[in-house]
Amino acid sequence: MTTTLARLVGPDVALASGVGSLVVSGLTADSREVQPGYLFAALPGTHVDGAKFITQAFERGACAAIAGTGTYTGSGIVIETANPRQLFAKAAARFFGKQPDLTVAVTGTNGKTSVASFVREIWQAMGFRAASLGTVGLVAPDAHRYLAHTTPDPVQLHSILAELSENHVEHLALEASSHGLAQYRLDGVRFSAAAFTNLTRDHLDYHKSVDDYFDAKMRLFEELLPTGAPAVINADTSRGMEAIRRAEARDLKVFSVGKSGTGLKLVSSTRDGFGQQLVIQAPRKRHSVYLPLVGEFQMSNALVAAGLVIATGGEETLVLHSLESLHGAKGRLELVGKSKSGAPIFVDYAHTPDALENAIVALRPYTDGKLVVVFGAGGDRDKGKRPLMGAAAARHADIRIVTDDNPRTEDAAAIRAEVMATCPDARDIGDRAKAILTAVDGLAAGDVLLVAGKGHEEGQTIGKTVIPFSDHDAVRAAIRGEAYHG
Repeated sequence: MTTTLARLVGPDVALASGVGSLVVSGLTADSREVQPGYLFAALPGTHVDGAKFITQAFERGACAAIAGTGTYTGSGIVIETANPRQLFAKAAARFFGKQPDLTVAVTGTNGKTSVASFVREIWQAMGFRAASLGTVGLVAPDAHRYLAHTTPDPVQLHSILAELSENHVEHLALEASSHGLAQYRLDGVRFSAAAFTNLTRDHLDYHKSVDDYFDAKMRLFEELLPTGAPAVINADTSRGMEAIRRAEARDLKVFSVGKSGTGLKLVSSTRDGFGQQLVIQAPRKRHSVYLPLVGEFQMSNALVAAGLVIATGGEETLVLHSLESLHGAKGRLELVGKSKSGAPIFVDYAHTPDALENAIVALRPYTDGKLVVVFGAGGDRDKGKRPLMGAAAARHADIRIVTDDNPRTEDAAAIRAEVMATCPDARDIGDRAKAILTAVDGLAAGDVLLVAGKGHEEGQTIGKTVIPFSDHDAVRAAIRGEAYHG
């Protein structure tokens, strides 16, 4: 696959005479991956500036480089721009070219993975070849593979989009993370619609404030969606109405959902076993739907997903009744098994205070005895979340066990201590497998156990090493009465 430099950088970039005809055979932002004929993107990083590697890229055969204005003074063809990340993302889109015909994005703190998965499931129920892309990786009719980031880098992302298109997958739901939006990784994707779930505290180790975090999310609506495109917004959250105002100011077609929604209005909900009976007022008529999922937040996620499909042309009766066959994403309030006493055990990805509280509260109606939670907090991330998570567990769970999540390069015991500052009567069991085994062994009839924090993940990061670890497998081993070793 080759193209010209002029085609990659587009009409808005002025190139010196003769430079535009240079043939480009690939592109990368990693100088170690440069091959002869590649376009190298020297991107500014959190710890290292890519401009330091331009000379190395040229030595490896790069034909040209993209860099920030004034960051490189050596020889070689360097395209200077005020926003090298954005130019690189758009260049990747032009290089790979093909994309699914209908791509929708979902952003927000919690619920992105569930919404993207639900959209894919609904489309599949309607007979489309559909895929979802995000935290649990790429899930497509002929592929399921994990990715390093919720929102991949532009080269990987557009390579996947082209692959999906070539495999006749023309419906895609993807997660738009705040990092991906702030770093312009999604620029160049042709979006048909987008959705907003909610906003709670997260990633303040990266974003300067909650408002800065919210502004990053809003880039999806204010810069990436075409005018007149549908914006599906959960109207029941604290930032929902602000998101609606900002979407309307951009002349997007707002389709709000929830108890306060005008597109899909939740009239009532009744718990029904490990599911919920919903009455939903849709644009055409009122529908009664059984949702086979636990928790009010999953109900909200399902409405957002249904709204995305309806807003992009799905027939409302078919879409809403497709909710009755949803399975949900792995590790999202997922019933993994039952203890020998019959107590149900759930695994959830909750790693923010709000998500943890929502998961615990969702399980309270199913608890006749004690509600037990095993949880922790990640290292090298927003430290302010830790006492808030401890407080959430202290308020809503009966028995609390604080364990290691992904301590990364921080001291694991110190992280647990910060969590337990607001949850002092919790048990401190750093070994996650031992914590899960202890919790399962202590379950009595009528109890419910929530193992929170890692969800779908199949590794635990200690230091800079990822060791094999699955909450699902640890729970199943504990049910059998066996020690889990990863």
